[in-house]
Amino acid sequence: MWTYEAPVADMLHVLTRVLAAPASWAEQPAFAELDADTAAEVLAQAGRFASEVLAPTNAPGDLHGCTWTPAGVTTPPGYRAAYRAFVDGGWPALACTPEAGGQGLPQLLNMALFEMLAAANHGWTMYPGLLHGAYEVVLHHAVPELRARYLAQLVSGEWLGTMCLTEPQAGSDLGQVRTKAELIAGAAANGAPVAITGSKIFISGGDSDLTDNLVHLVLCRLVDAPAGTKGLSLALVPKVLPDGSRNAVFCDGIEHKMGIHGSATCQMRFDRAQGWLIGEPNRGLAAMFLMMNAARLHVAMQGVGHLEAATQNAWRYAAERLQMRAPQRPIDAARNVATGAGPDPIAWHPAMRRTLLTLRARTDACRTIAYWCALLLDEADHHPDAARRAAAADHVAILTPVAKSLFTELGHRSADEALQVWGGYGYVHDYGIEQTVRDSRIAMIYEGTNEIQAIDLVQRKLLDDGGARAGALIDELAQEVARCAAQPALQAFAETLADQLVRWRETLAALQAGRADDGEYPLRVADDVLAGVGHALMCWAWARIARTALDPAHTPAAGGRSAEAWQQSATFGLQWLMPQAQVHWRRALQADAALPFLVA
Repeated sequence: MWTYEAPVADMLHVLTRVLAAPASWAEQPAFAELDADTAAEVLAQAGRFASEVLAPTNAPGDLHGCTWTPAGVTTPPGYRAAYRAFVDGGWPALACTPEAGGQGLPQLLNMALFEMLAAANHGWTMYPGLLHGAYEVVLHHAVPELRARYLAQLVSGEWLGTMCLTEPQAGSDLGQVRTKAELIAGAAANGAPVAITGSKIFISGGDSDLTDNLVHLVLCRLVDAPAGTKGLSLALVPKVLPDGSRNAVFCDGIEHKMGIHGSATCQMRFDRAQGWLIGEPNRGLAAMFLMMNAARLHVAMQGVGHLEAATQNAWRYAAERLQMRAPQRPIDAARNVATGAGPDPIAWHPAMRRTLLTLRARTDACRTIAYWCALLLDEADHHPDAARRAAAADHVAILTPVAKSLFTELGHRSADEALQVWGGYGYVHDYGIEQTVRDSRIAMIYEGTNEIQAIDLVQRKLLDDGGARAGALIDELAQEVARCAAQPALQAFAETLADQLVRWRETLAALQAGRADDGEYPLRVADDVLAGVGHALMCWAWARIARTALDPAHTPAAGGRSAEAWQQSATFGLQWLMPQAQVHWRRALQADAALPFLVA
């Protein structure tokens, strides 16, 4: 009933035509030999793995779930074989540096890979989803001895990594973390051996049967460390010690969740487990941010994956399901034209057309923004021009919380709206969409709730530097206004995008002025600010898609949609979805809107 076919042609169209990624790669020595044909082959191979190997494990894994015993966690049938194929294919090493044994390909291709994996099986994807972030932390912050011992295994996927942050009393407030790190020998320094004691909850992949060893990255607190987040350190704690003995790391149980049943969400206990500090003492959160930001972008791609899976299945079902006579029919429709009798495909009915086009337009916009973010991430790391690197990094800083929040909200909301296409059938497991609704919900919560992403965006990314980074990003987006304004057919896109950027600047100014007298004001409207920025970015994406569709030099990739179909999707987004932006911008300017305390 539910299938997933990786939309490689559409992905390549966004990557090579809409965003012109090969031109960016040509400017970066690390990717100078990479061309569109090579990228196409990488995505084609990734698509085959996602569609043929991974997707068939999705529904069975959801029904079976994970099994816990005191000896450890067993994943659903088929998960181990899929993971072995993933490792044998070299996929964990895709975007890792060649010096560490990686393939040295761009983050852009890695992001596209993880869109496919999340769309095929979100629960399974949780296990390798943290590998790249763990690799980044060990590569950039571990002492040479620890890099030599653990880095190659993380790059290859031979061992998996986890991120152990949350504790029962702490939740999102990491300043309350109590897990204790006791020095075993020597002074507190990077690489110092420590004994870790404490409990962690909601640890994705905290234990599994996919690999023989796990590398836990654990936020902890040295004795006499300062209170709050300034006293947090980071430790590497393996499941199996270098001498082959089992470390004192225990999974005390797994959560019984609403969705992603194939992902083991573990309650972890460290009982003087042996580990080593990574990074400077009391500076663990700074080191962990590498992994946290990577995880946030990984979660953003889960939202895009759910959008794509819901879209393609809803479109297919709506084309096949016959119900009632449509009030109008497509001009080229052959079905029952002679007799005028129904029933017709529900895809012809206005209510379903609106739902299906909403799904498609959101998917196109979010994929375009996501791939642009990944392209900028590559430029921030590898571009030879220092100014270009700095500008790209500033853009990514703003785009990350927006992508995590916007994509996951639209991924879940769109899956929920897509369920309506199936009617009553959508509410039963056999048709697949109800699993997508359940699985997609968690992405709005973990790796920093969407509300926390909005606060981070407003306080740290938009206001703390006086709006300088936001102004530079707005200027970048405004270039698309000029390009569209030069073509009569794109005037509506130019005008709407220009209006969105004006409203963004007006909101920035209002927030700056308003918080001087009311420090809570930006926090009250943070969700609407993020939604407004998200709509401005979607408008930019639809404008870029529409402009590309009109350019005969950028014909869509073979096997994908026509230029007319891309244009229709972008136009629908502009006309039907962009009006919602005005609601968010208006609310963001309501500094005096009442938000009373709740008193019993």
